Amino acid sequence: MHKLDLQNLLDIAKEASLLSGARILEIYGSDNFDVELKGDNSPLTIADKEAHDIICSFLEPTNIPILSEEGSKISYDERRDWDYFWLVDPLDGTKEFIKRNGEFTVNIALIKGDQPIMGVVYAPVLNWLYWGIKGESAFKEDKSGVRTIHTAATDLGAKNLKVVASRSHLNEETEKFLSSLDDPEIVSMGSSLKFLLVAENKANVYPRYAPTMEWDTGAAHAIVLAAGGKMYKEPGREPFVYNKENLLNPHFLVVG
Repeated sequence: MHKLDLQNLLDIAKEASLLSGARILEIYGSDNFDVELKGDNSPLTIADKEAHDIICSFLEPTNIPILSEEGSKISYDERRDWDYFWLVDPLDGTKEFIKRNGEFTVNIALIKGDQPIMGVVYAPVLNWLYWGIKGESAFKEDKSGVRTIHTAATDLGAKNLKVVASRSHLNEETEKFLSSLDDPEIVSMGSSLKFLLVAENKANVYPRYAPTMEWDTGAAHAIVLAAGGKMYKEPGREPFVYNKENLLNPHFLVVG
């Protein structure tokens, strides 16, 4: 495939995230979430479905394949040879959405081979928009304007590290990781925003010892990379890859 115009694709992804986020907000403000359960008992709302349709209407004209949580289940035989593809989670944090705590996001990543190279994450209620291109820079836009964001270099042996721990996933393996640190401070946040606390240096490390799927992590992973951070498989600290035959992620560690 020829070299892509990443800046143009980034602009398309940002517009898609903002417009789908606006539609999610309309549904969020209504009483009709139309919640149903998927096969794994995770919730699905009309907001997930409508956001997916809006995002695809922007991404399809790019002629780059789309792998979305709410899209068709594309076989590995079909996607294994993709050079580039969009990886989309139209509404990450559906439980947060249903609980109305505002900590949910729209996530759009561009993957090259098995690595994320660009990401956009939008939190509609908070009106925070994050984006980044790997090897370039990462940014956050909020009511105070646009600014560049950077991770902080992190030594896991340091005292009082700020650790992002999920409210709903503080399991035995997470507790074990926390006990290996020197008097850590716990920071909580929902959905893919946990990555972005590391990306913008509001936290040092995000350990995840609970199930996630590729679309849950791709966009925020790209932004962490653009902000100077790293993400590893746990245990072993091996590189984290995408477009696997099984789209379930291994456990991971995000560090500044």
